[in-house]
Amino acid sequence: MRVSYGKARRRKKKRLFKEARGNFGGRSKLWRTVQETVLRSRAYAYRDRRVRKRDFRALWITRITAAVSARGLRYSQFIYGLKLAQIELNRKMLSEIAIHDPEVFDEIVSVVKEAIEKQTSAAAAG
Repeated sequence: MRVSYGKARRRKKKRLFKEARGNFGGRSKLWRTVQETVLRSRAYAYRDRRVRKRDFRALWITRITAAVSARGLRYSQFIYGLKLAQIELNRKMLSEIAIHDPEVFDEIVSVVKEAIEKQTSAAAAG
């Protein structure tokens, strides 16, 4: 007996055409092209969800670098000092503080500088 995929096929096509809506020309109207487009767009979406995280981390680091260099430190020294001072703020929070609350960021930087000075003086003495 011959099997008909009428209802299931129509549902599948409808779902993919809906997902391909908004694409240019045949990419939203021709079945084979729609399949390729949707497959490719899903691959890009998967990849770029990860890339977005990298981009934001890079942005936060750039902001922190700018804020810290204005206060006489390098980014690497600042992160090292945070570890020494046992301040557990992530880069996102640090960049937000640097933008929206510079006074608090100044305090953090001063604590970090003290921690670095303590470490260097202890290393020089010991």
